[in-house]
Amino acid sequence: MRARTRWLRWLRPGLEVKRWIILLAVGILIIDLAVAYFLKDAYQNAPWPSWTSYITLQFLSHAQRGAVFLVFGLALLVFSIVQLQRSVLGPFLPGGDRSVAEVIYAFRTRSRGPRVVALGGGTGMSTLLRGLKEYTSNLAAIVTVADDGGSSGRLREEYRILPPGDFRQCLVALADAEPLVKQLFNHRFQNGSLNGHSFGNLFIMAMSEVTGNFEHAVRESGRVLAVRGDIIPSTLTDVTLVASVNGTMVEGESKIPAQNGLISRVFLRPDNPAINPEAALALMNAEVIVVGPGSLYTSILPNLLVPGMVDAIRESPALKVFVCNVAEQPGETPDYSVDDYLGVIREHTGSDLFDFAIVNSNLEHMPTGGQSQVVFHEPEVQRKHPTTRFIAADVVNERIPSHHDPEKLARLLIKRVWQV
Repeated sequence: MRARTRWLRWLRPGLEVKRWIILLAVGILIIDLAVAYFLKDAYQNAPWPSWTSYITLQFLSHAQRGAVFLVFGLALLVFSIVQLQRSVLGPFLPGGDRSVAEVIYAFRTRSRGPRVVALGGGTGMSTLLRGLKEYTSNLAAIVTVADDGGSSGRLREEYRILPPGDFRQCLVALADAEPLVKQLFNHRFQNGSLNGHSFGNLFIMAMSEVTGNFEHAVRESGRVLAVRGDIIPSTLTDVTLVASVNGTMVEGESKIPAQNGLISRVFLRPDNPAINPEAALALMNAEVIVVGPGSLYTSILPNLLVPGMVDAIRESPALKVFVCNVAEQPGETPDYSVDDYLGVIREHTGSDLFDFAIVNSNLEHMPTGGQSQVVFHEPEVQRKHPTTRFIAADVVNERIPSHHDPEKLARLLIKRVWQV
């Protein structure tokens, strides 16, 4: 039954294989016809031993002989193709149990997927990308460069490079590499002078020194991991995120949540960092732009605050989608509702940006960290944001209820938003 199902996959439209198989069959048929003419001439004009009549099945009618040879020939053809796949193509297929038809179909389907641009950073961005890469390979991730904590902050301060941490997470999320390679990039050293550094951060840093350019370093790292899509810094300027927390100015993305106070405003220093031209181009060519999920003040807004970013989003013909978090983030969004998230974005950007907003409707799974869930009061929110269409759906990760489920979220974006 499984073998039959695998063969039926070759009949699915979109593989761009059947046409060449048919052409190959026609070519073989023409060759067969030529050989048949030669054999017929030799058979009629040359003397043959009497036993050859049994080999050529002359005791059967022409129709019966044709049927026997047709079945035998097809059996040999199928057997040879199967063995060819196993011996020649098998070593090159990711996942030993996947057939050629499965791999080709997945490749063709993803290549025809929508052009999606995601903005954000951190865990939320990597969660989104991990799900989307199964539906489209036309992906671009615009990543904030305001991170200054942990390993990224140390490398940024010591080597004056853009912080590699969020880029590493996106690389791993979009990778089509072996699990061991992904584990290697996320491996964090525990002792010595490298204590706290992840291998992926060090790899990107070393690559930037070799190539002389951070963008090239990310691009080359993507080749190592066979990444599906592009990962683009929102700006190439070394920026610092500054926030007004309880009336006090706090500098540094990592320091802002640690204040555990009311954040009223965030902005970037220097004031006018230039938007990365690649980011602007990706937005203009996009069919779907997705903002979030992620830390509102330290991952989402640092991208939107880059001058020219909001204008590029507005002018893009793409569908604009906001993915709201499923749970509050301590130190940033205590007891925030969907309306609070959209309100903060509107305050910082000057208008409503989104055609759609995706909110979680599954309230049965409480976050294990004790955070409150982000609630959705539809009549009130719809009244304040009349141009936005809200989609309430189960997008929560039941194993980690404070996060989105990559598959649920990606399927919703592709099936209900893109195909609307």
